[in-house]
Amino acid sequence: MFKLLKQCNTARRGEFTTAHGTVQTPAFMNVATAAAIKGGLSAYDLKDLKCQVMLCNTYHLHLRPGDEIVKAFGGLHKFTGWDGTILTDSGGFQVFSLAKLRDIKEEGVSFNSHIDGRRIFIGPEESMTIQANLGSDIAMAFDECVENPAPYDYAKLSCDRTTRWLIRCLEKHNELIARPDAVNKKQMLFGINQGSVFDDLRAKHMEEIAKLDLDGYAIGGLAVGEPKEVMYRIISVVEPFMPKDKPRYLMGVGTPENILEGVKRGVDLFDCVMPSRNARHGHLFTWDGIININNAKYELDDSPIDPECQCPACRTASRGYIRHLMKAGEMLGMRLAVIHNLYFYNNLIEKIRNALDNDTFEDFYFSNKDRLVKRI
Repeated sequence: MFKLLKQCNTARRGEFTTAHGTVQTPAFMNVATAAAIKGGLSAYDLKDLKCQVMLCNTYHLHLRPGDEIVKAFGGLHKFTGWDGTILTDSGGFQVFSLAKLRDIKEEGVSFNSHIDGRRIFIGPEESMTIQANLGSDIAMAFDECVENPAPYDYAKLSCDRTTRWLIRCLEKHNELIARPDAVNKKQMLFGINQGSVFDDLRAKHMEEIAKLDLDGYAIGGLAVGEPKEVMYRIISVVEPFMPKDKPRYLMGVGTPENILEGVKRGVDLFDCVMPSRNARHGHLFTWDGIININNAKYELDDSPIDPECQCPACRTASRGYIRHLMKAGEMLGMRLAVIHNLYFYNNLIEKIRNALDNDTFEDFYFSNKDRLVKRI
């Protein structure tokens, strides 16, 4: 399933084969939370933006339209028209971040829907069942996300519970993919490392869950407000305990700088809503830094968002036109901005892969880590 092609210090270049194609890694997964990219993009648009993996969310799709409805369509691939790899987040993060009232027990979590307030229960078995109905290629284990920093004793108890939940997820997952009516019989399962910001908990938890020999492993519970230096430290602490022959996923990360730093520390997969969310507010990434297209200085600017970019937006629209659309509240403005930012991220990660292939990653890293984050 995962083939390590080469390594530059800790940075890895690989291939990851799923039921719907082979993913070249490192890779950035484009977030389609409710089975769509916010900003008016379809699955077919993603093909033009160099997307390899679409990420959808278990929590949101369970609430609306309902995972049984998606199953009736034949799973997310047929429902959305996307024929590439799909990963579904377990819903754990959303339960802990969106639900106003929640009750955590060994069985799982009871919470109020953020949509209509109705009471819902999700535990390991429920999460696996929902993801089986969605038919994703990669299912994520149901875990407990804690705040950073959490009290040490609670973080330890949470790690232990996440491990017990992971074992239940694995048992249920194996049962579901063996059923005759399984939407995706080749669905994989990734486990999630937790432990807040405590090095010993992170290392011990990763060591424990690696023994389960899952299809891949993720580092969760980061990029939730802790300083970036803490995030980088945790990745470096966890990495030696992650299996070398399995894909490694850093959840919910991040900025171009975060991606460079993550690759440098051995991460293979990334996802984040930030590029599309920022785009909808006019914050656009370029190879010279970040611009705010709403600024008055772009009113008469007839140049593309980024002269180095070959995305559909940069090939067809000027900064001045996109600024006008954003100011006028036209959906096209948001659509063009999201197209650009997602293309930029997928192009960035492609350039990182090329640099790894050509043994020039260190040069690429030092040439870009500062200029990509400056505001211009």
